[in-house]
Amino acid sequence: MSRNLKITLAYDGSEFHGWQIQPGLRTVQGTLAECLQRLTGEEVLPQGSGRTDAGVHAWAQVASVRLESPIPERNLVIALNDVLPASVRVNGVEVVADDFHARHSAKAKTYRYRIYRKDICPPFLVRYVFHDPYPMNEEALIRASEHIVGKHDFTSFAASDPERSARMAEGREAEASHFGITTNVRTIHFSQWMRTGEELVYTVRGDGFLHHMVRNLVGTFLQVGRGALQIEDVSAILDACNRSAAGPTAAACGLYLVSVEY
Repeated sequence: MSRNLKITLAYDGSEFHGWQIQPGLRTVQGTLAECLQRLTGEEVLPQGSGRTDAGVHAWAQVASVRLESPIPERNLVIALNDVLPASVRVNGVEVVADDFHARHSAKAKTYRYRIYRKDICPPFLVRYVFHDPYPMNEEALIRASEHIVGKHDFTSFAASDPERSARMAEGREAEASHFGITTNVRTIHFSQWMRTGEELVYTVRGDGFLHHMVRNLVGTFLQVGRGALQIEDVSAILDACNRSAAGPTAAACGLYLVSVEY
């Protein structure tokens, strides 16, 4: 009898070409699928809560997969961590309802972005933070982030997503977003920068995120901190619904998927 399983895992994204399986490239999804097949003999493709990009890390990514194997959940955690690379750790496996889907069932996600501010970045941090030691108006950066809270069209902060476009072109609109919504409207519940020691840390929680959305937000906030944009420009950028109005995409290394809520 098959079980629908929810797998919670953490990974160092710097060793992978993102979450999503890609021919000839090492990805987290592909690695997890290979290890599941090695343990159970079943050829499955675990579905993630979202597609983290190459270099992006996760503290609590969620995947769902249906297995026939009778291996108990606790034993599966142990077995997977025995065969997975050290850069990926399974923190939990649990049986969930048949209709649970890691992506479609998600109600909210939280991401975090870390910026190291001292002149010299320690070598053991360089893969996990974005190093920016240059002069910055941190107060302006903090205030700018408040302008995206609420329900908005985030087209200005969305990179082109070829896969989503293909699904829409094929008439599979219900698959084109996390919640069957084909617009770029999302609700952000929390958006805040904080100074923690040598780091500036950005935390954002919302009901869904578009392709590169968090990194594009960070890149825009950094432009405010550097004086290239004004705090009030953030609202105007939202209203423009044009990617060229926003700032550049921030480096992947500083971004973490922190949690997924169901």
